[in-house]
Amino acid sequence: MRDEPQRLEVEEVTERHDLPAGEFSAWLHQTRSAQIERGSANVPCGGCIACCTSSYFIHIAPEEAQTLARIPKELLFPAPGLPKGNVLLGYDEKGRCPMLVGGQCSIYEHRPQTCRSYDCRVFPAAGIEAGSSDKELINQRIRRWKFSHPAASDHQEHSAVQAAARFLREHADCFPGGMVPSNPTQLAVLAITVYDVFVNYPDASDSPGQAAPTELEVAKAVVERKRQFEARRPR
Repeated sequence: MRDEPQRLEVEEVTERHDLPAGEFSAWLHQTRSAQIERGSANVPCGGCIACCTSSYFIHIAPEEAQTLARIPKELLFPAPGLPKGNVLLGYDEKGRCPMLVGGQCSIYEHRPQTCRSYDCRVFPAAGIEAGSSDKELINQRIRRWKFSHPAASDHQEHSAVQAAARFLREHADCFPGGMVPSNPTQLAVLAITVYDVFVNYPDASDSPGQAAPTELEVAKAVVERKRQFEARRPR
């Protein structure tokens, strides 16, 4: 059974105890660039350590030698389904990363790429929650993020990202097996990757006289857009 993320409306994640998440379109394009370049996300975390205490398995690639040198080998185990050398860092009985010491990351300057690229704003961007009860601290945080929409494009692109997440979740059977992740983080990131398909595919009600694309046509466009996006990553 798929771990279905709960839907959030834009209003729900912005109306109380707001934290400025930035102008949506600017954030979206910076995030996409970071995905391509495998760079770091610039998240105004403040003192928040929700992602460090929410039962996440952290992927570490074999080329992350400086990171691996600073983590005791007994805390690592092979990453299922990935080539040899890819490992996961687990968490303790309270869901906390074992490298979190005194409320701070003990290897921050050499933290894994997974941690560098993590940005909990992907969840309100996609209109979903981070997961179930073990992600409640992150869910509390994402409900406080508030994107601003100074231009029509901000509203349009935010709606397109949410439409992408909704389509992926509701029509997973239209895609090749395994393409649509059940993991909420991966689902939100995929929605950001392919969002522009949903800018270019309006409903029939938006274009009188023009038939809306079928679900399979949209799915085909999504697969192609994902392929194009990943092809832009440096080898």
